[in-house]
Amino acid sequence: MRIFASIAAFLVFASANLGAWAQSETEAMAEKPSVPVFAEWLEGVRLEARERGISQATIDAALSDIHPNERVVELDRKQPEFTQTFEQYLEKRVSDIRIKRGREMMVKHRDSLRKVAEKYGVQPRFIAAIWGLETNYGAYTGGMNVVQSLATLAYDQRRAAFFRKQLFAALTIIDEGHIAAADMMGSWAGAMGQSQFMPTSFNAYAQDFDGDGRRDIWTTEADVFASIAYYLASHGWRGDMTWGRAVLIPAGMSPTEGDLAQTTPPKSCGRALKAHSKSLGLADWQKLGVRRLNGEALPEAPFAASMVQPGSTEGRAYLTYKNYRAILSYNCSNLYAMAVGHLADALKSAE
Repeated sequence: MRIFASIAAFLVFASANLGAWAQSETEAMAEKPSVPVFAEWLEGVRLEARERGISQATIDAALSDIHPNERVVELDRKQPEFTQTFEQYLEKRVSDIRIKRGREMMVKHRDSLRKVAEKYGVQPRFIAAIWGLETNYGAYTGGMNVVQSLATLAYDQRRAAFFRKQLFAALTIIDEGHIAAADMMGSWAGAMGQSQFMPTSFNAYAQDFDGDGRRDIWTTEADVFASIAYYLASHGWRGDMTWGRAVLIPAGMSPTEGDLAQTTPPKSCGRALKAHSKSLGLADWQKLGVRRLNGEALPEAPFAASMVQPGSTEGRAYLTYKNYRAILSYNCSNLYAMAVGHLADALKSAE
């Protein structure tokens, strides 16, 4: 009888707790706002666009027949984890074909690149290197409707605030006449044109270098070059220095250990810069035994540099300068910044 009494008591206890749990879950669901159906959500976007001063013509052109793109959500959810080594990454992106093509394009656009370089203080080879890595010198800029992609990601809720901001920035670009809604094509995440700017970056940095009244990063190379250069210049680029250099380091030296380790975390782009040492002058690195790859002394220049060791080669690393950080502002990845630097070095002969 005691067993049955215990079972009965347990069932009463469980039932009471299950009821309490169900009630708490119901209350939690009631407190959590539900996601509106897309048509309702889109109407809210239309209303906010009008409140922001976007013309009705632009709203109709950009937001008619818009529906969620499942492929965009799939790509956002399943971004592949990067597994290539540093050497594999460079081999693929700084290939002989890309170098050859880059030199040809620099010769073809030499006048525009030099004029842009003169105005913004960014060497042509770095403009061309970013152009080459982003879209293979304008050959591929993405084939998705930017407004639809941004609307999909803004509605999806995972990063809704960020993509909603990008969506209204895109509508502003269309409304200002820089490109027609139907022609605003780009990546699944909304990066646009030959420079692959997100809409907010376009509004902040895109340039009308040819003076035709449009900031055309899709089809006007002069505007593309100027936009890339202005972006870098706005993030601290210096035209009197390069990005960095490969160096030989003493046995056992590690950029992130001992006295070389950073004492405070980086303020921006931490995911890349946390792999770097603290910043020291080139003279200080020289005293610590760091040398050029040919064994000669480091340059006698008043540059500060941090060290990073992305590759697997023992006894080798890279000293990176201020311009390296400007490249990181474009894409916060050491592999990307290294690829830009290496490609720019390979393109130097075509300047």
